[in-house]
Amino acid sequence: MKIAILGGGHGAYAAAADLSEAGHEVRLWRRDAAALAPVVQAGSITLKDADGSRDVKLALATADIGTALREAELIVIPTPAIAQEDIARAMAPHLVDGQVVFLPPGTFGSYVMARRVAGAGSRADVAWAETGTLPYLARKHGEREVNVTIRAIRLPTGVYPARKEAQAIEVIRRAYPAVHGCGDALSGALMNAGPVIHPPLMVMNAAPLQHFERWDIHNEGTQRAVRDVTDRLDQERIAVREALGQGAPHYPLADHYNNDQWMYGDAHKQLVKSGDWRENIDLHTHRYITEDTELGLAFLASTARFVGVDAPIAHGLLAIVGGFLGRDLRQGPRTLETLGLAGLSAAQLKKKLHDGE
Repeated sequence: MKIAILGGGHGAYAAAADLSEAGHEVRLWRRDAAALAPVVQAGSITLKDADGSRDVKLALATADIGTALREAELIVIPTPAIAQEDIARAMAPHLVDGQVVFLPPGTFGSYVMARRVAGAGSRADVAWAETGTLPYLARKHGEREVNVTIRAIRLPTGVYPARKEAQAIEVIRRAYPAVHGCGDALSGALMNAGPVIHPPLMVMNAAPLQHFERWDIHNEGTQRAVRDVTDRLDQERIAVREALGQGAPHYPLADHYNNDQWMYGDAHKQLVKSGDWRENIDLHTHRYITEDTELGLAFLASTARFVGVDAPIAHGLLAIVGGFLGRDLRQGPRTLETLGLAGLSAAQLKKKLHDGE
């Protein structure tokens, strides 16, 4: 299958190498041509995992998004949600009928990007899908080297518009067999683990993050009190899903720590053992704040308001982060209020997500 990978981060390089090794024709696009140059010159990415290290050839690495998207059946965008609208504007002139766009994860980006593309004048009949996490726990170890600690074994995926679910899931599963349908884009967005796991870790580790040069929030930073807050926040997420009529499995985050039933299976110990997450994290600029809190957690809190679910942990964490950022996060760009969806009834929202704009 011809696949375009858009992005230059850990997930994009992991996806490009992994899907190329699986036999797909992969084109990797990165807007920063200078940063992409080592991959262009070598024609490959060095992939490291439990099987060792090897060079994986790509069909193409390019800074020309039109070239990357041409004839692609599947477009994978494993980038932070803060980049999605810019990428949507860049890709809009090049999309064609029948393509499937996959956001792992999405933060409701499937709806946001579809609307942005339409606003840019594109009339391409495209399916947009999003899942709950990256297909990989991965970190780049060099300018063209990526280490994959573990691959996801379950990827619940929602589709916008939901009437295209069967088609989209069939295409994505050819690249990622772990994908399974979970309904519409809102259901997919409410599977996103980042806004549940990362805001408590950032808030409750704020002092050591600012004191130490490097700190592993998943090791020393994950203590019982932090886990208790995370579990309660996840209970709020699940309550929102249930209020919307979204069925199980909800993939409770407790399974990430306790057993092998979560999206990555039994991954937490491997994540800590790798050492790749002992890093410098800036409380103002890291994606755990800019993506998972300002966008993702604010989205979750707004959806809780929409369905009338009490969510004190979500709103409390937003207030604390807003305290050190110096702004109110309750009306962020991914809230249902800002997106113009809060005034709909639950039935109207469901129909909109099923039919499309």
